[in-house]
Parts: sequence; C-alpha cells; structure tokens
Amino acid sequence: MSDRRVFRWATTSTRLLAGTVVSAVGVIAVVTAVSVPWPTLTEEPVSISAVPAPATSVAACDGGLLSIGREITDVESISLAAPQQVTSGVNEGAEPPEQTTLEAPGLTEGEGPAVFAAPPQDRQRVDVAATGAASVSADDLAGYAASACRPPLLESWLVGGSATTGASDLVLVSNPGVVPATVQLTVFGAEGEQTPPGGTDIVIPPGTQRVVPLAGLAIGEESPVVRVTAVGAPVHASLQASITRTLTPGGVDQVGALGEPQAEQTITGIAVTDRPGEEGASDAATVLRVLSPSADADARVRVTAIGRDEPALEPETVPLSAGQPVEVDLGGLAQGTYTVEVEADSPVVAAVWQTTGFGEGDDFAWYTPAPLVSVPSLFAVPTGPPPALTLVNPGSEPAEVSVSSQDGSYRLDLAVRAEGSLTARLSPRTVYMLDPGQSEIRAALSMTGNGLLAGVPVWPADAAAPEITVYP
Repeated sequence: MSDRRVFRWATTSTRLLAGTVVSAVGVIAVVTAVSVPWPTLTEEPVSISAVPAPATSVAACDGGLLSIGREITDVESISLAAPQQVTSGVNEGAEPPEQTTLEAPGLTEGEGPAVFAAPPQDRQRVDVAATGAASVSADDLAGYAASACRPPLLESWLVGGSATTGASDLVLVSNPGVVPATVQLTVFGAEGEQTPPGGTDIVIPPGTQRVVPLAGLAIGEESPVVRVTAVGAPVHASLQASITRTLTPGGVDQVGALGEPQAEQTITGIAVTDRPGEEGASDAATVLRVLSPSADADARVRVTAIGRDEPALEPETVPLSAGQPVEVDLGGLAQGTYTVEVEADSPVVAAVWQTTGFGEGDDFAWYTPAPLVSVPSLFAVPTGPPPALTLVNPGSEPAEVSVSSQDGSYRLDLAVRAEGSLTARLSPRTVYMLDPGQSEIRAALSMTGNGLLAGVPVWPADAAAPEITVYP
C-alpha cells in the first residue's frame, strides 16, 4: 500500500514539474515574440496636392453722404446730400477692376454706392483697394467723411454714433453678391444686448443697399454698438454719423466696420488739432468707446503720442460689464497724433471719437482699430485734406517698411523702431503698396484740414488660398 502511495505522489509531482516547464517555455516564447519586431506591411494612401483657384476680390463702398427728412411731406425720405469720390486700384500689371453701382432706396440710378470686383489673373489673386470721400456744407449736414471700401463679411461690428437728440445716424447694409442676405441687427447699450424689432430678419436683395435709422433701433442710446450678422450672403456694413447742435451742423463721418472682437485693440492716427485750454476742442473731445460683448472684464487703456515712448496720459484700468458699452474721456491732449491701446481680459471692440471743436464749421471723426499687416497690401488715399500715414511697430525688433505708389513713380523706405511709431506724408488720390518686409505693422491714414477730419485704418490684403491635400 505504501509503495503504491509513494508512486502516485511521485507521478503527480512529475506531472506538475512538466506542466510548470511547459508554461515557462510558453511565457518565454510569448515574450520573445512580442519583443522581436514582426514584419509589417504599410501602404501610403494616394493623395493629390493642389492650390484652389483664387476667388474674385470684392470691395464694397459706403456711398455718398445721405440726408434723411429733407422732404416736408415725407420725413423718412432719404436723399443724396453729397456724392462720394472714390480712388481705386489693383496690383501692378492687373486689369482695372470692374465697377458696378448698387441700388439704394430714395436714390436715382447711378447714385448708389460703388462696388469694385477684380477677377483672378493667371490663377493668381488680384487685390483691389478703394477709398471714398465726400464733403458737404448744408443747413442740416456739414463736414468731411472718408471710408475704405471693404470685402463683405458675415459678422460686422459698428462702434460709433448716437441715437440721442441732434443725431441723425444711419446704419448702411449693402449686399454686393448675387443671392439675398438675411441680416440681424443687435444693439448693445445701457440695458445690455437687445435685438429690436426693426433689426430682425432684414432681407437685403442682391445688388442693393438698405438704410436703417439708428434711432429706430436704439432711440435715446448715447453710446450704442451694433452687431451685424448675415446669413445667405456676406454684407458690407457701415455707419453714417452726424450731429446738429442748436440747428448748427457739427460734423459728419462714415464709420467702418470691425471684424470679430479681440482682447487687444490698437487705434492709431488719432489727430488732435486744437491746443488744450478752456476753449480748446481737445479738452473734452477725445472719447474712447469700448465694449466687452460676452463677459465682465477689465480694460487697460494706454494713450501714446506718435514718436514717443512715455504715455501721454496716466494709464487707466476701466471695468467693463458684459454687453454694456463704456466711454472714457481722454481729454486734455496736446496737439499731435496719438495711438490708443486697449488690452482686456476678454475680447472687446473699440473706437475713438475726436472732434476739431464744437462750433460752426467744425467736424469730427471716428477712428477704428488698425489690424496687423504682415503681407504686402494695397491701400488707397482719398481726395480731401493732406493725408498722413501713421505706422506702429508692435514687435520687439525694428521693422523695415516700404511704401510705394502703384505706378512705381514714388517709393518711401521707413525704419520703425521696436515698439515705436512714426508718421509720413502722402499724396491724395493715390494708390500705394505697403510692404512690411519681415515684420508685422499697424497703419492708418489721417486726413486733417481747416475744420475737416477723417481717419481710415489700413487693412491687410486677403491671404492667398493655401495648398490643400485631396485623398481620392
């Protein structure tokens, strides 16, 4: 009995030992198989790289200065107070742009705003630049206005104007496309964000301009900001601002639209034309309007004279409530040209209002932010007072910038020191090419004369379409 019992234990132990050895060998084989590279089969997908055909460049203008209510029998009628003279051009060697005229209510054929279109040439995009200007001297409207013709946008912001007594401001929305656009006008004011009934589902037929009185959207608002959103087709939006003080016209301007809000806004080329003093227009005539559309924030405001490093005023931090515009008085500035920088905790829109004075024969202008220019870009200088080009270099390295006329007869090479600025004189009714070299630059035009004032930022050329990869 004992021998058989011993044999069974021995047999069992032998089986256990053999199983353990087999398991160990299996583990070693698996580990070895994992660690040793296995043969792989890869195949690159078929792809084709191509550059999309460039689109036609389009620039829509604001049109001439409009007057509302001149007809006694129709106080809401709109008429042309002064036509707009437009200076336009395209890249050197390209064909002249095609010009059309939009239809506008109350205006006869041919009196509407101009649209310039430049189709691509040899599969290369052709940039088009145009800027218009108009002057008027009448009992209900007086002053000088200049504005750049811009590509239409799906979203635009209008910072400027007023809907109080004495103001006759107009929101202008143009559709230079070939399909209808449906537009929503949202007003930001003292009560925050509102969509008035008069700003809902406005249909803009193709090839037309629609005029909406600002007072019909936000009556009584002192510091409105209007957001213009479009579906169906992009639109060109602008604001005509004018004021009358005790039956005396106090100026007129055409305010260009801003793109999307940004945390940093730089407004340059602001011209202060009167010296400080009790009777000086600069005492209370420089006002910054800023809005944080979607969040409470703090905005840091810095004012600097062109060519100087130290602030012209003590830097100020301004608290912002979401959806409510705030105005900051920047009065007390000496004669000269200035830059206003706004840095905020959230994206904002901003503009600066400047006037030559508050009496008969004075004018005002709304200065809007100047975007960064990093590629050679065309810009047009309008008719009117002698123009000045202001350049601001936000970088930490000096910028080598060239400004040359479209016909090649004039060239100006400028060195803008790091974080510095300068101003150069140009000629009216001329198209120029601004080349920032290897740097990024901000630029704006200022037109000042005897009781005349206007400012236009220089926008960068549309970037060429990047190469795309197609996988069949």
